[in-house]
Amino acid sequence: MEQYIYNEQNGLWYELRGDYYIPCLELPAEKEERSIGVWGQRHLRYIREHKKALYTSLLTSGKLQSYLADVEEQAQELFDRLMKQRAEREGITETLKADNQMEWVQRMNALRSAVIETVNAEVIFV
Repeated sequence: MEQYIYNEQNGLWYELRGDYYIPCLELPAEKEERSIGVWGQRHLRYIREHKKALYTSLLTSGKLQSYLADVEEQAQELFDRLMKQRAEREGITETLKADNQMEWVQRMNALRSAVIETVNAEVIFV
């Protein structure tokens, strides 16, 4: 038997694997490579587990990477903006950092946790 065959009806090549011919399929390449950070990875895990139809659709259309990169950018911008706004509102300043480092670290960690929860609720787990 031949290792590869071409089917003129559908224009696909098939490869022999054991006793079966499997179509040689490739996903379309994405136009640009953009990085996916922690926010994109969290969203990927979420849609893979809870939104399987969306995940499969994005994966097969070749748009998953750009979609996750957009989510990453949106979540990071929201995180940065909220951290800055809430730090100013709660009086967490560089002066506090210079005067009492432990209190500054405690307050920043609490603020960071609250902002992460907000970003997760508004961008990641939707």
